[in-house]
Amino acid sequence: QLQLLESGGGSVQPGGSLRLSCAASGFTLDYYTIGWFRQAPGKERERVSCLSSSDASTYYAVSVKGRFTISRDNAKNTVYLQMNSLKTEDTAVYYCAATPKQCKLLYSEYEYWGQGTQVTVSS
Repeated sequence: QLQLLESGGGSVQPGGSLRLSCAASGFTLDYYTIGWFRQAPGKERERVSCLSSSDASTYYAVSVKGRFTISRDNAKNTVYLQMNSLKTEDTAVYYCAATPKQCKLLYSEYEYWGQGTQVTVSS
């Protein structure tokens, strides 16, 4: 069974950091493009970052560029999202998703999804 499992969410103050993990079971992540998405209450799910499987290209939403970093550890079959200088507007449920294709903007174009992990940034 192919599964993705996110972890690492929590509550932090503005300016703090968190590292989210996306661990795969049942398949090898390095053959897949991984996207990180987030969804805040009442808002659309948006892609915040993506790591391409073919050439390791990375993409970031303008709102997180320079603060978030996506990376992969093939030995652990895990993709990470390092989030620094967190802001209150980063509060959302964060999801990782996988596709065998190139980075896609829309969540509907990803085949496998995790269950999400809550990130709350509040003073």
